[in-house]
Amino acid sequence: MTGSTVRPPAYQQLADDLRADITSGRLQPGERLPPEPELCVKIGVSRSTVREALRLLASQHLIVTTRGVTGGSFVAHPDAEQLADGLSTGFALLTHSANVGLADLLELRRALEVPAAGLAAVRRTDFHLAELRGALFDPVLDDFDTMMVAHAAFHKAMSKATGNPLFELVGTPLYQASYGEEVIGVLPEGYWPRIDADHRNLLDCLVARDAEAATRVAIEHLDFIAEAVR
Repeated sequence: MTGSTVRPPAYQQLADDLRADITSGRLQPGERLPPEPELCVKIGVSRSTVREALRLLASQHLIVTTRGVTGGSFVAHPDAEQLADGLSTGFALLTHSANVGLADLLELRRALEVPAAGLAAVRRTDFHLAELRGALFDPVLDDFDTMMVAHAAFHKAMSKATGNPLFELVGTPLYQASYGEEVIGVLPEGYWPRIDADHRNLLDCLVARDAEAATRVAIEHLDFIAEAVR
């Protein structure tokens, strides 16, 4: 009938209802969902519908399912890296559309990285320092792909060092975004040695727990990138 509303599939409706219970906090991390037979009776759907809904929620990292006598489906404990995977697809689509450009990416990076550097200098642990050191690269010996991966890994590690998982959640998709061949193909000479030097300076600031210096280096780092890719 023209103008009629198309109802979503039953499994989708069930998944939406359970997702709402999880995201609202009515179902807490670690809490067990009702068993499949109980959901079938409560919702009035078949077991295959329930299983399809649970598979959908599991693919979105909202629940985990275990087997055995004590098994079942449980609300997942939030993990910033896993949740960021779900954002990455939508982020990639946006960054390759006509509505989002390089200037938008750099604007977001500035909004995140500058305060993140200051927070990381105060809150970092020895583990964070080790992770940042592991993400350094050699601009003389390493190839382009290696440096791109290391660059992303360094800034994701910096987000994690803030101790605020929301920085990591938003930052991970951002650092996986591509600048596009038209940009990376015309980077000026000396670009990667400067990026490497900035990363090492940032690491020194974190070692010294110097938030003011870390913030200043982060600003200068982004100013350089903006000028280089303009």
